[in-house]
Amino acid sequence: MPQVIETVDVSVPVSVAYNQWTQFEEFPKFLDEVESIKQETETLTVWTVKVGPVEKTFEANITEQHPDERVAWNSTGGDVDHAGVVTFHKLSDDETRVTVQLDWEAQGLLEKLGGALGADNHAVKKDLKNFKEYIEKKGSEDGSWRGDVSA
Repeated sequence: MPQVIETVDVSVPVSVAYNQWTQFEEFPKFLDEVESIKQETETLTVWTVKVGPVEKTFEANITEQHPDERVAWNSTGGDVDHAGVVTFHKLSDDETRVTVQLDWEAQGLLEKLGGALGADNHAVKKDLKNFKEYIEKKGSEDGSWRGDVSA
């Protein structure tokens, strides 16, 4: 099972970075391959992603969420089998380290080849760069959800 771990430092307070990350329906603004996300409940989201010519839909369940610390999830149905966690680390009052760990099951020859060549690492690194540019340019979050979900 391929695994990706990538980190980016963003020049916003930890609460701003975390709050933006809880706005799942806004992800298409900075995650290149995400076409849409619909928040069904506090813990269930439905994703549509497009990688190259292939579009896939899946559900993701938030399994753990602690304000200003972490959001963890796993897929529960659909075309994609993966799990992940994003953590937020306060470096200073105005700087936060965001770390993404993603584990996924490659399906088909193209995905297996992409995983072997590191395309998944490149995609996550690019998405984190996009997140950094988005949140630093905006300077504030689009909204927030400060609820707590325990594993």
